[in-house]
Amino acid sequence: MNQAVSDPRGLLGPGDPEPVGFVDRGDTSPFVLICDHAGNAVPKALDGLGLEQAELDRHIGIDIGILGVSEDLAEKLGASLVYQRYSRLVVECNRRVTSPDSIALVSDGTIVPANADLSPAKRTERLDEIVVPYHRQIEVILDRRASAGIPTILVSMHSFTPSLRAKPFQRPWQIGLCYGADTRFTMPVLDELALEANLIVGKNEPYGVDLAKDYSIPVHGEERGLPYVEFEIRQDLIGEAAGQSEWAARLGAVLPAAYRRFQVATA
Repeated sequence: MNQAVSDPRGLLGPGDPEPVGFVDRGDTSPFVLICDHAGNAVPKALDGLGLEQAELDRHIGIDIGILGVSEDLAEKLGASLVYQRYSRLVVECNRRVTSPDSIALVSDGTIVPANADLSPAKRTERLDEIVVPYHRQIEVILDRRASAGIPTILVSMHSFTPSLRAKPFQRPWQIGLCYGADTRFTMPVLDELALEANLIVGKNEPYGVDLAKDYSIPVHGEERGLPYVEFEIRQDLIGEAAGQSEWAARLGAVLPAAYRRFQVATA
């Protein structure tokens, strides 16, 4: 386990966790996994953002279950994994700084008191100490592979709530794939998932990739010209360890099979 290099800090203190989790398994696998919303930590200086812990434990604070799936899947694939430990309510790592919900004032009906009336300096502090180190670590591993001429598939891991409080609707998909302009690897993955009976797969459902507002896939995938896949798994299916293992095993079979399809199509 390696730690990312951190900048001098004003927000994160000695008792706060490092923002970046990084498991470096070298470059033998074609896959690199990233997980933008793996944790729900809050810097001590922000006093829980003025929220009860139950709110931070909801989908608004963390992608429930996805870190367990990602860790298991990365191990099965022999792939490296980069993940974020801080809550998206502190600062959203998958948004451009110009996006209004980079630091959300309200999320699925919950007001976030500590995010109101932030000065430009305080906003920059969160970005510099939490977002920047995370994306820098992703850049380091992708640059390393590019320099060595190693083919790379970027795998972005997310989970979604079965229903929003603000807009109640039972989402039927067990898994969704989100994509923008580049579908070179998404399509083979969809082909593999289609082979599974009774699996409801969303295509840009429940979310899509917003190339203007989102960050991780637009910047690390689309702008680099890297083939990618972005998964969204429904949280009631992976809230417990058994479900996490089941989905890691499923994707651990799907991804190599899709990669073989991809290699044939791009040969």
